[in-house]
Amino acid sequence: MARTRYGTDRGLSARMVGTMFGLGLLYVILAAVLIAFGFNAIFVLAISGVLLVGQWWFSDSLAMSAMRARIVTPEQAPQLHAIVDRVCAMADMSKPRIGIAQNDAPNAFATGRSPNRSVVVVTTGLLRRLDAEELEGVLAHELSHVAHRDVTVMTIASFTAILAGFMTRSVMWSSMGRNRDQNTAVMFLVITVVSVVVYFVSYILIRALSRYRELGADRGAALLTGRPSALASALQKITGDIATIPNKDLRQMEPVSNFAFAPAVAPGRGFSLESIMSTHPPLEKRLEQLARISAELGER
Repeated sequence: MARTRYGTDRGLSARMVGTMFGLGLLYVILAAVLIAFGFNAIFVLAISGVLLVGQWWFSDSLAMSAMRARIVTPEQAPQLHAIVDRVCAMADMSKPRIGIAQNDAPNAFATGRSPNRSVVVVTTGLLRRLDAEELEGVLAHELSHVAHRDVTVMTIASFTAILAGFMTRSVMWSSMGRNRDQNTAVMFLVITVVSVVVYFVSYILIRALSRYRELGADRGAALLTGRPSALASALQKITGDIATIPNKDLRQMEPVSNFAFAPAVAPGRGFSLESIMSTHPPLEKRLEQLARISAELGER
């Protein structure tokens, strides 16, 4: 990771390595099962490679397209670029591309296969609702993701889940053209079960990493800007306004929900299955962390 003033988040780094190791192990298990049941090894590896390279290479374009976002120049969005310039200068990092999505849901996300290819996108709903200090906190949060490269890790991490789903459908299609004998039925059942388990475990690992990286980006942004209260205010505004957002705008955010600054649905409370499946930590936990940092910094 390139050195920036965001510093090193050892907890995040350890979790990224652990998640990638776990997902890699799941991929090896899935590939081994497919090959053991007669699938051509070259076919399995080739499909896996194509899916991985495609997702990694086009991740920013796919996210931008899903949100109907467009890249904006400093002339088109001077205030937005000025804030990003200031945060990048404070963090001593390269400036990413800046995009705006026509969406009333107040949100932002960062994506891209590397810091040099990254893009930070904000919605028109976010620009309309936040003041300059709150917007700076949100942008510092997104730039923390870029600096720590967890955007790249999240992009690659979701590959295993996609591969498991693809392989399950491939087995279903191939079994339709075969004789429905007992061996075919057993093969279909085993591969389906393994693929479902791989998908489910991948889903849990990705969600756990996603929740931690949001806390890490909050912490990085608060320490860099020295204004945790501005970020806390932005979180409260966004969460409070979710219920007023049209459903079509919330649905448009779904493809980038893992990368978004805030969840596009009202957060759950306490420990529940919903909290385990959530892409973001509870609002209360994020605000408690920001309050502790504010006290440590002596912020008024």
